[in-house]
Amino acid sequence: MDDGISHVALGSQPNDRIKLNVGSKLFETTVSTLQSAGPDSLLAALSNRPRLDSNPVFIDRDPEIFSILLSVLRTNRLPSTARRFTKQELAEEASYYGIESQLKSAMLPTPLSGIDASRVATINPASDGLVSAFTAGDGDGSVWIAHGGQITGYDWNLTHAGTIRTHLEDITSIRRVWPEVAAVGSDIAAGLHFYDFSNGSRVGSAHWTDKSDPRIYKARVAAIADSPSQVFASFDCPHRENCILVIDKSTLKIESEFARQPGSSAKNMVAEKLTYLPDSGLLVGSAVASGAFGYSGYIRLWDARSGEVVWETNEPGSGRSSRFGDSFADVDVDTDESTLFKICSKSGDVAVADLRNLGDDPWVYLKEKNPSMRSTGGGGESVIHCYRKQVFVGREGELEVWSKVEEKETNIERESRLSEGSYRRNYVDKMEDSERGIIKKIEGGGDRLFVCRENVEGIEGVDDS
Repeated sequence: MDDGISHVALGSQPNDRIKLNVGSKLFETTVSTLQSAGPDSLLAALSNRPRLDSNPVFIDRDPEIFSILLSVLRTNRLPSTARRFTKQELAEEASYYGIESQLKSAMLPTPLSGIDASRVATINPASDGLVSAFTAGDGDGSVWIAHGGQITGYDWNLTHAGTIRTHLEDITSIRRVWPEVAAVGSDIAAGLHFYDFSNGSRVGSAHWTDKSDPRIYKARVAAIADSPSQVFASFDCPHRENCILVIDKSTLKIESEFARQPGSSAKNMVAEKLTYLPDSGLLVGSAVASGAFGYSGYIRLWDARSGEVVWETNEPGSGRSSRFGDSFADVDVDTDESTLFKICSKSGDVAVADLRNLGDDPWVYLKEKNPSMRSTGGGGESVIHCYRKQVFVGREGELEVWSKVEEKETNIERESRLSEGSYRRNYVDKMEDSERGIIKKIEGGGDRLFVCRENVEGIEGVDDS
């Protein structure tokens, strides 16, 4: 055989015990432990072989790493000795034995608590290294990074999985819409394009056109979102006319167009953020602009089926009875909790609204009761991102997280339970530790958070410590 395993059969052992000789080091374990590796694994296959004599099976692999993998099968946790090896070394050996999923489960961090999160890695693409956009895999914590006209993928282990080149010179929007397909767009080139990461090929494109209006040409993509069956993309023409196109995922053809507007004012700008709400079938869009008179913009909810607006607010100008003039600098949606968050441009305050109880002024402004956790900075140049029922705020170079305070279940309606004390603030990176540049984008994937900073080659991965 060429797999490094001798023809010697496993010996007959009492009490379900099995002996293995890995790299001339003897290991003794049980059939049940080996079978926990899964029916398709090499170890499970060895446990099922007939045991005719007492000689252990010889496996010509590294015994130190095998010891770690055996511990993973026994406890579903990495032992302290794993620190002596790189993640790639562990992953390669796990692949040989067919237990990648068990190693992955043991290596992934516990669900983000927002209290003990810490930076674990900085990912730098090899060429055209300045990150222009990225998209995280929600299920496994992998990430695809756009840099220049290229896309580089990193797997759940943050190991380089490959790089493909697109026809675009600069990708500024990217969304992973299938496990191997990304939707990409550029603010200097027309169209929404779909690339298969497995072979680097372009599998489809969508362009906004209107035969009755010759001005609609060379429309660029500003934001991308998706549902299980559709892709939503906001398009912007050179003369500022904009709309949202709905693309069918199965055919990659345009289904419909809605939200068309001239783009001549702040409340008609192209949507720069799009989020689909699976529970309600609504699409949330927002846009923010800053100028000599401060920040302005809108938040709008559309029925994704009909394209009709079901709620909107413009700032400044509506829904700001007590805080007029302190417009939001950024907005995001917690799809798990059906809540909407914003960070104010002047005060830096974070506010929350219940998406199921929106009105003229739905905002509840959060307050941190712990004096040592209070922020004195404003909200200009801030970004906000909701993930796993938590709210992450990039305040210039500083990263903080608002974690929900668990409350006892009562019969009180949900909206009355959103109060200024519903969340508490913790810091991931304080300003003195964050001289790497202003945070421009935050996105979660798996149990990991990714942070991109301005003019920095690469993105940071944040896990629980």
